[in-house]
Amino acid sequence: MKTMLCLFTASLLAAPAAAQDMSTFTTGPVFEDFGPHAQVEQTEPLPADLALRHSFDVAAAAEDGRFNRGFESAARFINMHAANGVDPERIEVAVVVHGRAVQDLLTDAAWAARDLEGDANPGGDHVRAMLDAGVRFIVCGQSAAGIGVVNEDLIDGVEMALSAMTAHALLQQRGYSVNPF
Repeated sequence: MKTMLCLFTASLLAAPAAAQDMSTFTTGPVFEDFGPHAQVEQTEPLPADLALRHSFDVAAAAEDGRFNRGFESAARFINMHAANGVDPERIEVAVVVHGRAVQDLLTDAAWAARDLEGDANPGGDHVRAMLDAGVRFIVCGQSAAGIGVVNEDLIDGVEMALSAMTAHALLQQRGYSVNPF
């Protein structure tokens, strides 16, 4: 057992750091300040009439002072497809939020009242921009109840569902695929 632990530790130390070269990534065309994506020479181009209905499951809260990575993934999904010829009107995205990530959808007043880091929700402007672009943010009511969040605490336009499980079931019935990661 001790030998296996030593081998495992040695393999971790010998592995190169998994850093991404972000120099080839750009933002836009829908969200100009966030949602970075890289241009890729595709083997098979996207169909001209492509329509996408996709949902994201986000439970991890944002790192201190940052925009939630799960929310950014949804913005990236929209930007990369729009940059590759998909009409943004044909891209429907829902972000189902549960666990501690619910706090990343708080109004600035609710954020400050909870003594979270800073006076305002650091991702609030990005969330509002995504809502304005038609992205749905759906909060798990069970998680919200568990951390004491009510509808009035949420940024205008954020929806409250009975649960994340219910939200995903309804979205799937309406033809949304679920982001697998």
